[in-house]
Amino acid sequence: MSFLTALYKEFLEQRRTRKFMIALVVLVLFGMTSPLMAKMTPQIMTLVPGGEAYVGLIPEPTINDAVTQYIKNITQFGVLLALVFSMGAMAIEKDKGTAAMILAKPMPRGSFLLAKFASLALTFIIAVAIAGAACYYYTYFLFGELNVLNWLALNGLILLYILVYVAITLLYSTLTRTQYVAIGLSFGTLILLGILGSVPGLGNNLPDALINNASLLMSGLPVANWTGLWVSVGLIIVSLTTAWLVFRKQEL
Repeated sequence: MSFLTALYKEFLEQRRTRKFMIALVVLVLFGMTSPLMAKMTPQIMTLVPGGEAYVGLIPEPTINDAVTQYIKNITQFGVLLALVFSMGAMAIEKDKGTAAMILAKPMPRGSFLLAKFASLALTFIIAVAIAGAACYYYTYFLFGELNVLNWLALNGLILLYILVYVAITLLYSTLTRTQYVAIGLSFGTLILLGILGSVPGLGNNLPDALINNASLLMSGLPVANWTGLWVSVGLIIVSLTTAWLVFRKQEL
C-alpha cells in the first residue's frame, strides 16, 4: 500500500510539474511528423537554395525511411527527456529535505525510490504508446501497412532503451545532492555507451543494440543476438538496486 501511495503522489507530481505533458507533446509530435518528414524530404530540398539540383539524386521515400526517422527521433528526444526528468528526482528531494519528511510518515525507502522510477516509466509508457499509434496512423496512409506485432515490439524496445537511462540517472541522482552532477554523469554514461556500442563485436551486447534490433524487426530481417536486451534489463535492475542500497544508508 505504501508503494501505491508513493506512486500516486509521484505521478501526480509528474502532471503538476508538466513533465507528463511535455513528454506527451514532444514524443507524440515527433511520432506524427516522422513519416511526414520522410515523405516530404524531396519537397523540402527544393526549398533550399540550389537544392533543386540534388532532388533527382534522392531516392523515392519508402516505408523504411518513415520507420528510421521515427526510431531516430523518439530515441534521441526520449533519452534527453529521461535524463532531464530523472536528474533531480532524488537529489532535489534530499537537498530540500522533503525526502526526510515523506519517509518520516513512515514509508520504506525502497518504496519511495521504486515509486520514482515507476512514475517516470508510466509517463514514458503512455507517451511512447500514443506516439507509436500516431506514427502508425500517418505511416499507413502515406506509405502503407506496417506489421502490427513488429511495430509493437519496436516500440517496446524503444521504451526499454529509454528506461535504461531513467534508471541510470536515478542512480546518479541518489548518489549526489546536486541534480547537475547527476545529469553530467548521465550524459557521460550516454556518450561512453555510445562509443562502446560502435565497437565491432561489443555493440551487439549493449543497450544500443535494442535500436538496431528494432530496425531489423521492421525490415523483416531476423535478429540473431538478443544479448543487448538482457544487458539493458540488467542495467535497470543493477542501477535501481545500487540506488536502494546507497539510499537506505544515507542520512537525510
